[in-house]
This record gives sequence, C-alpha cells and structure tokens, in this order.
Amino acid sequence: MKDLYKKVSYDCSKLVTTNYSTSFSLGIRLLHKDFIMPIHAIYGFVRFADEIVDSFHSNNKKYLLDRFIKDTNDAISDKISLNPILHSFQDTVNKYNIDIDLIDTFLRSMKMDLDENKYNQAGFEKYILGSAEVVGLMCLKIFVEGDEKQYLKLKPDAMKLGSAFQKINFLRDLKADIHTLGRSYFPDFDLNSFNSQTKKEIEADIQKDFDIGLRGIKLLPAKAQLGVYLAYVYYVSLFKKIQKTAPEKVMNTRIRISDSKKYVLFLRSFLRQKFNLI
Repeated sequence: MKDLYKKVSYDCSKLVTTNYSTSFSLGIRLLHKDFIMPIHAIYGFVRFADEIVDSFHSNNKKYLLDRFIKDTNDAISDKISLNPILHSFQDTVNKYNIDIDLIDTFLRSMKMDLDENKYNQAGFEKYILGSAEVVGLMCLKIFVEGDEKQYLKLKPDAMKLGSAFQKINFLRDLKADIHTLGRSYFPDFDLNSFNSQTKKEIEADIQKDFDIGLRGIKLLPAKAQLGVYLAYVYYVSLFKKIQKTAPEKVMNTRIRISDSKKYVLFLRSFLRQKFNLI
C-alpha cells in the first residue's frame, strides 16, 4: 500500500503542474519517462511554496511558510509525509541526492517575499539565486542521474537558464507584482522611469543569460534535452513578444503566449531536436 501512496503523491504533484502551467506541462511531457514524475515533484513543491507568499493574503503567511518549511525538512529526514506534495518531493530529493542547501536557498527567497518590497542589485541577485537558479540545479540533479562531474560542468549554464526564465517572469508580471503584491524585483526599479532604454537594458541582460543557458542545453543528456529545449523555446518566444511590446503596455498587461502557439512551439521544438538543429 505504501507504493500506492507514493504513486498517488506523485499524481498529486502532476495535477498541480497541469493546473498551474500549460507550458511546463508540455515541456515535462517531452522528457524521458524516468524524469517526468520527479520533475512534477519539484514543480509541485516550488509552486506550493510560491502560492503561500503570493496568494494567501487573508492568512498568516509567515506562519504558513514556517510550517511548510518545517514539514519539508521533516519529510526529507523522515522519508515520509502525509502531505502528498511533500511526500513526492522528499522521495525525489532522497533518490537523486538533491543538496539540502539548494532547498534552503530556495526557501530563503520565499521568505524574502514576505518582507522585501524593493531590491538593490545584491538583493536582486540573492532572490534570483534562490527563486530560480537553484530550482534549475534541483532539476539538473535529476537529469545527470548521479554523474557529479557532469553536474558541475553544467551547473553554471543551468543557473543562467533559470535566471533568464525568472527575469522574463518579472517583466511579464510587472503589473501584478507592483499593483497587486506591492513588489518590485528589478534593482532600484522606478515605475515612473520605466522607458524604452531601461527595458532594453533589462532585455540585454536576459539575452546574455539565454546565450549561456542554450550552451548548457546542447550538452544535456539526451533523456532531458528535448523537454528543457521546449521550455527554452517557449520563454524565447515570450521574450520576443515582450521585446516588441511598448514599456507602458508591459506595465499594464500580462504578456501571454496562446495555447495554440504553445502547441506549435511544441511541434517545432520536437522536429529541431530530432534533426539535431538546436
């Protein structure tokens, strides 16, 4: 029966992924079958932590996050949890020897969302590290399947790819972050002075991260490459759409890629990877 509980727990993490993100669900489907459920487990864990700090405004978010952190640590050490999201996560963490430091760094960034409203450069880099870069490293731990040499080789590129994804999320979500959550992630960001020049500077920084991230994708194990490449293609498409959008519209509209466009990207990515055109 314990195996059944583990299956149900992973299915719960999959349900979280499919309900919260069409794009990541598509990317995960293109991974090798060995990686699909562990990546769902990572996403479910990250999404629930993020949900606490972003959505539960009528609750004591600090209390909920502290309890979630304790439950996470207990699940990993005890190798079981009655929270199915945490049970699938601990199983993945223990199976793939995911460093506890990566998890702690991620959770520290979630704590920053409870207290920080604006960031300087150092704070911005610290938040990016915890909220995005280490999540990429958790996934990389799964993809290399215990090959520590390969992990260390791909680590810098995986961090930059995660950084690019997160910075695009910040641009896409400017309206909600500033007007709904009262947050401004970009260092020393001033809403009143966000213009074409400022936007181009942010975009140039993202492009640098993308260039390094793509280098790493090309070196990923074949079992992981297609799924990660699709995520990259999706974010590049979103990035290009943001680049073509005026600053005032970026501040007031959440830029999206339609589901039909996502499926086109899905097919195109599959063909490019199949014929070694990445």
